[in-house]
Amino acid sequence: MFTGIIESMGVVKMITRKGDDVLLEIDTSMSLVDVKIGDSIAVSGACLTVTGINDRGFVADVSAETLAKTTLKALKRGDRINLEKALRLNSFLGGHLVLGHVDGVGNIFERLEKSNSIIFGLEIDKELSKYVVPKGSITIDGVSLTVNKCERNRFYVNIIPHTAAETTLDAKKVRDPVNIETDILGKYIDKLIHPDKEIDMNLLSEYGFLK
Repeated sequence: MFTGIIESMGVVKMITRKGDDVLLEIDTSMSLVDVKIGDSIAVSGACLTVTGINDRGFVADVSAETLAKTTLKALKRGDRINLEKALRLNSFLGGHLVLGHVDGVGNIFERLEKSNSIIFGLEIDKELSKYVVPKGSITIDGVSLTVNKCERNRFYVNIIPHTAAETTLDAKKVRDPVNIETDILGKYIDKLIHPDKEIDMNLLSEYGFLK
């Protein structure tokens, strides 16, 4: 579980193919003294398991499923990524409850700089749009944001200067893909409204409870 408050940015040091999976080596200045092998770190919104730690950063395996559902498949050596360690029960919940289970990839169709902020317009799959509501929470590349307004399968968010400076969102351009995780509350409400959806292995996998 995460909050969507980015702790640091990292840099992709090495990408090693392992069949359909990938071994990702990340350099970061983020402190890892409280991280051990087996812990979770959100990498641009995708929850990954730490499989190695070194003096420059950490190593994580990325499954074929994660590659297929996220922008991690397009990572290149030298790319910057957003990082957040898993939420601890004694931590402040500054953003919103984020699972780190990406629902899909959205695309930026508009970027507007207004005053000191950046306004992004994003387009997502129609199936995900039902979980996006005005003034609701959404996660973009691991960053917890508030939805300004919605138009069918499009929505808008505002990026303040601090968020732009401390995350990779400042470098995003029109047509760039981003990882999208909608608010988990909407998914539970949808299940209550549509009780015909049986809770089975497929449903658990769809909502990110199975890796």
